Amino acid sequence: MTAAVDALVARMAALLAPLEADRDPARFFLATYLRTTQAVGVAIDAGEFEDAAWVSAWDVDFAGLYLDALAAHRRDPAAPPRPWRQAFGARPDLPPEAHVLLGMNAHINFDLPQSLVRVIPPAGFDDPDVASLRRRDHERIDRVLASRVAAEDAELHRAGGRRTRLDRLLSPANRTASQVFLRESRRKVWANARELDAARRRGPDAYARRLAELEAAAAARVGDLLRPGPVLLRLAVRGFGVTLR
Repeated sequence: MTAAVDALVARMAALLAPLEADRDPARFFLATYLRTTQAVGVAIDAGEFEDAAWVSAWDVDFAGLYLDALAAHRRDPAAPPRPWRQAFGARPDLPPEAHVLLGMNAHINFDLPQSLVRVIPPAGFDDPDVASLRRRDHERIDRVLASRVAAEDAELHRAGGRRTRLDRLLSPANRTASQVFLRESRRKVWANARELDAARRRGPDAYARRLAELEAAAAARVGDLLRPGPVLLRLAVRGFGVTLR
């Protein structure tokens, strides 16, 4: 892994230890994210991205939004943006997979478009070659995520995830559904990043308004994530991502 991703992994591991000691439900998402970050680092080393240096910088910037929200929450639970308040403030007795989905909602639907705008300047969106390069590497992350679905399902089961007989029967379908909705959300993330890029060109107030709309949309998705029933299959059909109108 690059030095920057190595440092990120070390930071995550250091933050995870006290969460595990306290049995804080936030440990479920952080542990999942730590393993995924390690997998991204391996993919960078394996040459799976066209611009490894950019992906490394983006990976660190993106993770920083989550880690900053986690630090803010530990100082003051009212401080993080609403999607993160919902994730960190969720009922402790929810199954691990629910806590992970809430974290994914906040981080993918709310944080990821922001991070893309932070690491792609307006000129990068304007240049078709640069924009295509960035989008291709953005989409290549799906391969890493898809490769982790089965392993993460097993990790959550070991962490105390609840598996009924029906859940066990649905496991293959749920894994496929996870891959489907992750691809779907990534397409919407790219579109939302372009909306935020357009807003920042109009000035700070316009950007703040669009960001507030994105925050509200991500927060509204929580109801779907906590509704009873086969949530992963439902998300594969109805969608996991949100769209700035």
